[in-house]
Parts: sequence; structure tokens; C-alpha cells
Amino acid sequence: MRILQKLFLLFVCFMATSITARAQEDSTGLPGDNFSLQGALEMFKQSSSVEEFEKLINTENKNVNNLDLNGDGEIDYIKVIDKADKDAHAFVLQVAVSETENQDIAVIELEKTGDTTAVLQIVGDEDIYGEQTIVEASDEGDEMDDNTNVPGNGPAAGFFESNRIVVNVFFWPSVRFVFRPAYMPWVSPWRWRHYPGWWRPWRPLAWHVYHPRVFVYRRHCAVVYTHRVVVAQGIYTPYRASSTIVRTRTTVARNNYKVTRTRTRVTGPRGNTRVRTNTNIERRGNGRRDNDDDRRRGRGRRG
Repeated sequence: MRILQKLFLLFVCFMATSITARAQEDSTGLPGDNFSLQGALEMFKQSSSVEEFEKLINTENKNVNNLDLNGDGEIDYIKVIDKADKDAHAFVLQVAVSETENQDIAVIELEKTGDTTAVLQIVGDEDIYGEQTIVEASDEGDEMDDNTNVPGNGPAAGFFESNRIVVNVFFWPSVRFVFRPAYMPWVSPWRWRHYPGWWRPWRPLAWHVYHPRVFVYRRHCAVVYTHRVVVAQGIYTPYRASSTIVRTRTTVARNNYKVTRTRTRVTGPRGNTRVRTNTNIERRGNGRRDNDDDRRRGRGRRG
């Protein structure tokens, strides 16, 4: 019995060490390392209103937000602003970096496509993630490439292309809420140094501590390269906010982050043809290059 207990403890220690090592290797050095798009999507799914969604992504124990964009040693408050036009909504997730500057973190794009159908994606801002990063709900989970004809955008991932089933989000409580006739688009009342009474900023977590906490959110999400929510994207684009403070503080990280993708057509044993996307992330600051083979060994994948 004691031998089994010792073996179990050794296994637990090994797994903890592996996760920590993987997390350290996976960091891009960009602000997006510290905000989980998948976590935000899960909070939106759980919320009964946009106001509740804003509260959840700013709640410490949800482990969605670990951002400190202005480097003051405290977590930033993320406000939510709904830019809407009929059946299309763009929920902007934004941080007041200073009294005069705002920085968009991501935008949740939502469109009603039928009487009881709707499509939704969350798009990470390129200033935050190094490239525009698209995440959507998925019953298949994890990251995958889903379009051979569109070069698209997204974080590092290399998987066989497949015909994915797009999740109908119409019955999510938050989605039903915003499609009510009496709904008024939510505009967060909070701004620089004026925050809700329930919120208290906390100290940012180290990357190797924060990263393992967001793994759970990846189970029902997929990173894709295709914009499905085109009307909402058009609504949002003129309002995008970019901060000079953030761009200045992240210049080195952005310059050191370079993504290249190549596509290879592969024929399976039964004659099925699919396209495989191979992604290389070059971190020029340390001369390191990650590719998809590394990721399959557990390296280089974002949470």
C-alpha cells in the first residue's frame, strides 16, 4: 500500500512539473497570454445578461482576466460595450489604460441567423495577441483549422481540416436576453479610476501560475481562421480602440513574435482528402522556433 501511495505522489508531482514547464515554454510575452478568450466565451454562456457577463470576467476566482496593461501592478478592470444594429451585436471588451486611452482586448460578435438560431465568435485584438485570434464554441473542442480557401487569422495551431458543426448559441441565456424586444444595448458606466463598489483589483499572477488555471476553458472551444459573423464585424471595426501606451510597452514582444503557416493536402487510407495546416511561431528574441510537431509533444499551445 505504501509503495502505491508513493507511486501516486510521484505521478502527481510529475504531472504538476510537466504542466508548469509547458506553461513556461508556451508564453509569447504578449498581453494575450493573460486573458483567456475561451474563458470569456464560457462566462458569456453562463451569464443571464451582459451586465452579469462583465462582472464574471472581472471576478478573480473565474481566472479569465490576468491583465495589467499599464504596468501598475494591479489587474485591469474590463468594461463591456454593446455596439448593436438590429440582429447583430458586437460586445467590445475594453480596458481604460489611462484617463485618455482605451485598449480593446477582444470583441464578441453575435448575429441572429434564423428564428431560433444564432452564431457567435470572440475575436482577440491583434495588439493584444500578436494577430487577430478567433475563438468559437465547439462540441469538438480544442484548436483546429476549418477553411482551406481563407488564409484567415488565429493563434498557433496545426490540425487536420474538417467540416465542423457550428454551434447554435441562440438558447444561451445571455443571447436570449439581448434578442428580447425591450433590450437596450449595454454600455458599461465604468471608466478610468471609477469602478463598481464590489470590485477590488488584485495582483497579477505569474504566467506559470495563471496558465494552468485556464486549461479547463478549452474543452468546449475551438480556435478557427474564418470570420462567420460578418455583419457584427462591420459594426465593430469603426469603433476599435488601440492604445499608444500598450503598443509602446509591447513593442519588443510584438517584434519578436512572428507566425507563418503552410498548408499540405493529405490523402487518407480511404481516399479522403484533407488539408493540414502547419504553423511555425518564431520568437526572435530568444532564437526559438515552435512548430506543430512540438505542440503534439505538448509544447507551444495557447490556453
